[in-house]
Amino acid sequence: MPIYPILLAGQWKQSSSEHTFEAINPKTRQPIPDGYPVSPWQEVDQALDAAADAAEQLRKLAPERIAAFLERFAERIEAKAEPICDLANQETALPVAPRLMDVELPRTANQLRLAAAACRDGSWALPTIDTKANIRSIHASIGPVAVFGPNNFPLAFNGVAGGDFAAAIAAGNPVIAKANSSHPGTTRLLAEEAFEALKETDLPLATVQLLYRLDHADGAKLVADPRLGATGYTGSRKAGVMLKTAADAVGKPIYLEMSSVNPVVILPGAIKDHPQEIAEQFLTSCLMGTGQFCTNPGLVLVIAGRETETFLVDLKDRFSAAPVGTLLGPATESSLIASIAKLKETGATLLCGGTVGVGEGCSVANTLLQSSAQLFLAHAEAFQTEAFGNASLVVVAQDIDELVAVARHLEGNLTGTIYSHPDGADDGLYAQIEPVLRQKVGRLLNDKMPTGVAVSPAMNHGGPFPATGHPGFTAVGIPASLRRFSALYCYDNIRPDRLPPILQDKNPSTTWRLLDTTWSQADVG
Repeated sequence: MPIYPILLAGQWKQSSSEHTFEAINPKTRQPIPDGYPVSPWQEVDQALDAAADAAEQLRKLAPERIAAFLERFAERIEAKAEPICDLANQETALPVAPRLMDVELPRTANQLRLAAAACRDGSWALPTIDTKANIRSIHASIGPVAVFGPNNFPLAFNGVAGGDFAAAIAAGNPVIAKANSSHPGTTRLLAEEAFEALKETDLPLATVQLLYRLDHADGAKLVADPRLGATGYTGSRKAGVMLKTAADAVGKPIYLEMSSVNPVVILPGAIKDHPQEIAEQFLTSCLMGTGQFCTNPGLVLVIAGRETETFLVDLKDRFSAAPVGTLLGPATESSLIASIAKLKETGATLLCGGTVGVGEGCSVANTLLQSSAQLFLAHAEAFQTEAFGNASLVVVAQDIDELVAVARHLEGNLTGTIYSHPDGADDGLYAQIEPVLRQKVGRLLNDKMPTGVAVSPAMNHGGPFPATGHPGFTAVGIPASLRRFSALYCYDNIRPDRLPPILQDKNPSTTWRLLDTTWSQADVG
């Protein structure tokens, strides 16, 4: 069995580790016969040293150079689309078409190009000039960034090609990528293209490094290391909080996307007006990708009534009749079963599903559970256990007051949705629930399911804890996503020829110039 090398300090090297692992094919439950090393701290240490050197070199380069790399990387990914998507399919069971080849790979390339455009333009850095006081500021590179990729998006959120990677590089930082153990081979193929693109565009070769797996202690040590600028992480709440604790202890920025149940509120007028349409939209959203989206609607809030009862019976029948998809692997399967068991133990009624192995390979039957709002309020934390996969919990309130009370007990989420009557019959109820839900979510939606995350400058793919580690966070949405991996640099009375080009008076691209001010030296605080 081959043991693949790591990308370390500008070259592919065999790891010194004696510990290896293999990815699992979720459809067959069998190991894929390729070995990948678990890197010891010695290799992490070398990666940090190399990244620190690369960061110093990148700071001296024009943004055009970095943008050229991102664009060339996108071109190389597109040229190798078939082998990349074929291996991603083997490692994750996500379909080559349309998911990987037609949706996720084009999105990955598009993100890289959008990041390149933002890098070249420079307005993401918010250059600000106070000409009277001769004080100028700009967002600039923070230093080496560690990127931990998730299991559910092997391309678009990959540690060596996804949104966090693109944002970190575009902000002028080198990246140390930690592959997700579910798809190390896919990550290797992407890293190979990144490395060739670095050579073709003459960037420091340690701008991109790849380690496949670390033990938990070394992961925590990495995010807290003084040579590291920041960390981007997408994954489970348990691992994310562990990393956050280590980073917070030493004041290191860490941007985490973790758990989210993405509540969907369906008001009575909407259920009365178009119940079948809503049921079909919910089914599609909840079961898309076997429910393995961070924006999957895992919690439905409704108000009791005859139409609601009929709606829930229809929803149960649709869930029971729908095909069962393959999960990302044995760990995802066991985690989903454990979450369903916890919801049942807390008091939820199983309407359908909950059994293992009814689909191809790693799988759990499409699962729908139900609880009263009163029971939810008594055990709010347990009922917000994320069941990552094809499962959802319906909470039935007796009236709008109870519904609002449930919303007040919600943790932070990436998204929150409200369905209401199209002609305004629910407007009074909407006015009561919306202000509460608005504070609990990063993105608020009306009359559409939350699974689609558009790559738009206006997008917020973030939210209050525990959806993320910071309510100002967004993992999608360029240019805002770049600023996570920056530091704010201020220049006070610096000679013009010593300023960064974008802060010089002669530069026409500076976006904001404060030409007058009433501040004085006494105005300090």
